[in-house]
Amino acid sequence: MPTSTSPASSKKSAVKKSTSNTTGNNSISLTTALLAIAFAFLLMAFTMPSFLQRFFRPMSTAMGITGSGGGSPRPAIPEGAEKATVGAGCFWGVEHLYRKHFGDKGLYDARVGYTGGDATNPSYKQVCSGKTGHNEALLIYYDPARITYRQLLEFFYRMHDPTTINRQGPDAGSNYRSGIYFHNEEQEKVAKEVTKQANDQWYKGRIVTEVVPAGPWWDAEDYHQLYLNKNPWGYECPSHYLRPFEPLEQK
Repeated sequence: MPTSTSPASSKKSAVKKSTSNTTGNNSISLTTALLAIAFAFLLMAFTMPSFLQRFFRPMSTAMGITGSGGGSPRPAIPEGAEKATVGAGCFWGVEHLYRKHFGDKGLYDARVGYTGGDATNPSYKQVCSGKTGHNEALLIYYDPARITYRQLLEFFYRMHDPTTINRQGPDAGSNYRSGIYFHNEEQEKVAKEVTKQANDQWYKGRIVTEVVPAGPWWDAEDYHQLYLNKNPWGYECPSHYLRPFEPLEQK
């Protein structure tokens, strides 16, 4: 005798099937949403504005992510060139701004590296630990007939924040301190004059920049050289920009 199916039984079966389909659709929707979020996060990491990229700097360093391209050989420096050394926070952005502003105005070369510490030939990891005493710095070779040391230092005080001790923007540590490292007596004189004028006229007595003799210099690892040229979307400290100050009045 054929087995009959009651209307109530059919209704329960339909509800169960509908619930199963809904659960399956929800799982698919959730998976799709998670994939979309993951893709958006990765896209954001490569296209977000510089001021948010601080989050990715320690990850890229720890994972060994570096820019494309091979070595960055040092160009020949003409006889008569002079050099200037400054520290203004993360050296990627410092190098980038100096090259951008002075690249066609007499700048021969700019190297990122370490100075002001005790260890011999320190690594980036050692410097970031704060145990070597080194500062992330920029060594500039320039044509004194086209650029003056004073111009380089006035630019220095415009392109970073010299009022924070052992910090530049979100980057904290003694390796991010503000510093001018002079190479001779004339540079010392100019450095102290410009610092005083910038302190009085621009920063109202808040400058904490160290002005000391240049010590041993160590080039940073190759992947740090021209970093933002190799990595256009790489991290650049948000405090690295030109302040719209009036020219310093020389008294």
